[in-house]
Amino acid sequence: MENKKPIKRHESLKSLSREHHHGLLLSWKIRQGIKLDVEPRRMKDYTDWFKKEYLYPHFEAEEKFVFPVLGSEDLLVKRALAEHRRLRRLFNQQSDILKALSLIEEELDKHIRFEERVVFNEIQKIASPDEFAEIEKKHHAQPFSDDNWQDHFWNQKK
Repeated sequence: MENKKPIKRHESLKSLSREHHHGLLLSWKIRQGIKLDVEPRRMKDYTDWFKKEYLYPHFEAEEKFVFPVLGSEDLLVKRALAEHRRLRRLFNQQSDILKALSLIEEELDKHIRFEERVVFNEIQKIASPDEFAEIEKKHHAQPFSDDNWQDHFWNQKK
């Protein structure tokens, strides 16, 4: 088994990495829901809430404050932006919901791992102290909580 060391994340990017963790948990919740044969609309209601409260603000923060460090012509940024567009389309899909949820589960997981392992590492290599300070100053992470969400479909017994 491959032994991967944890990535040492710059302080200015830590809140974005914590947000990525919640995105990975969303993928897990969808996987659980599919495995437990949960009615797709129940999962879609949760993903609609998640995208509005957490995912879209996260995308906006990356696009406004983080990706500019690499520049709009950077291939990593172009890929990340294309994946953001694709994920937005999947989250907004109103037909064939189970298929969309399945694709969200896969693609969101891959996207987050790409940003964490590749994009953020590249940013850490080239960002200036001023750029890090700007990210930290402008990005204000919202603490995650779905405690008020009534339907924890991912915990139900089969």
